[in-house]
Amino acid sequence: MNYKIVSNYLGKILLLESATMLPSLIMAIFADGLVPAVAFAVSMAVAAGAGLLLVFCFKPESRNIFSREGCVIVALSWVAISIFGAVPMTLSGAIPSFIDAVFETVSGFTTTGATILTDIESLPMSVLYWRSFTHWLGGMGVLIFLLALGPASRGSGMPFQIMRAESPTPTAGKLAPKLHLTARILYSIYLGLTVLQIVILICGGMPVFDAVTASFSTAGTGGFSIKNDSFASYSPFCQTTLAVFMLLFGVNFNIYFLLLMGEFRRVFKNSELRAYLAIIGVSVAAVTVNVLRFFGSAKEAFHHAFFQVVSIITTTGGTTLDYEPWPEFSHTVLLVLMVVGACAGSTGGGVKVSRIVMMWKAFRNEIKKLLHPHAVPTIEMDGEVIERSTLARCGVFFFIYMILVSLSTLLLSIEGCDLETNLSAVLACINNVGPGFGLVGPAMAYTCYSPVGKLLLALDMLIGRLGIFPILLLFAPSTWNARK
Repeated sequence: MNYKIVSNYLGKILLLESATMLPSLIMAIFADGLVPAVAFAVSMAVAAGAGLLLVFCFKPESRNIFSREGCVIVALSWVAISIFGAVPMTLSGAIPSFIDAVFETVSGFTTTGATILTDIESLPMSVLYWRSFTHWLGGMGVLIFLLALGPASRGSGMPFQIMRAESPTPTAGKLAPKLHLTARILYSIYLGLTVLQIVILICGGMPVFDAVTASFSTAGTGGFSIKNDSFASYSPFCQTTLAVFMLLFGVNFNIYFLLLMGEFRRVFKNSELRAYLAIIGVSVAAVTVNVLRFFGSAKEAFHHAFFQVVSIITTTGGTTLDYEPWPEFSHTVLLVLMVVGACAGSTGGGVKVSRIVMMWKAFRNEIKKLLHPHAVPTIEMDGEVIERSTLARCGVFFFIYMILVSLSTLLLSIEGCDLETNLSAVLACINNVGPGFGLVGPAMAYTCYSPVGKLLLALDMLIGRLGIFPILLLFAPSTWNARK
């Protein structure tokens, strides 16, 4: 283990986090008064001080980085930014309990959107901004953002190992010869779509601050809102705009790069994109029919069904109403969509549509082999043969995923909440969705759990956001061996 390179990178990440608090500090000075301003100033100083200490005290002799270091850098960075990001929330008095503040910031950076707050509108403007901005920063990836700022330090495999560890996809690729250029392309598309959404929302009558924070939340597919009723108080036009952009941010960003390059045929033939849109279309139709009697018209039923389906499958978690009274069929559809999640290479969470498609193709392949034992069929996706090693990783992912969901639900049952609440809370957190059902439904907060329960769910959020393995590696003794 190259401890010095790990520590050096952690320092850089903390310096970056300190810098990203500056807009919140300025906002606090002019809009919120002394206490929030001091809270952000102290938080910036603490994060910057810790970052400088790590950068200057741990100068690596060897800059070679392997898979182990990449995973540890990513996992520890996300833990660190969550802890330091919670400091201004506690110091400002917005969330007095530090564990609650950590839960909120983990939920923010992992773009989960689960909250312990019951009166969001009472928070200082600067805290509301920081809370929503954590979604935007965490959506594409904090370390990928660091890579986008400039070429990584020289060394064997450094950028690729970090990007692979922070991108929870079956495969990790690049759009340009150099990975820092790939990171810049991704963030340019990300920023462009965010700005476009802000402009459309403002033109639609949404206040500027609301448009910015709502765009941060939907761009990162996180779901934090500055309103107590999530997005219910906004106009139907703004709600539809938010839903459309949730859908767009749930698409693999490689698709947008292909569109910019004029590769329209490859876009239209992309099996993951087609599956993603098909799942949304079928789900919206099914939920619309199922909830029709709850609304005055089919148009209104479709509007809310479309918003909730897109919000859940992209793991955004924002709502336009309390869907708890909806029939069990609609609840089940939304619960399944929580697990399915968005596309690989998007800001959404969940298992990912690409894994579902791969496993479906593997299932069909096994059926063919049973019918034709001597045949040697191959599994292809978008014209490329899927390696058996990739399928094996997907199978292991599903296996570990089910163990973690079962174990987390079992541990939460000690808290005394009902099964529906516990299971949906775990699924909502590990898939980075946010609201669940029962006591953690869309009109509720995660206040029913003890500090230990909240820390467990925060761990589930981190595990889900980073694709399980980077966080689990932190608990493996062999990870910390000085020698390979």
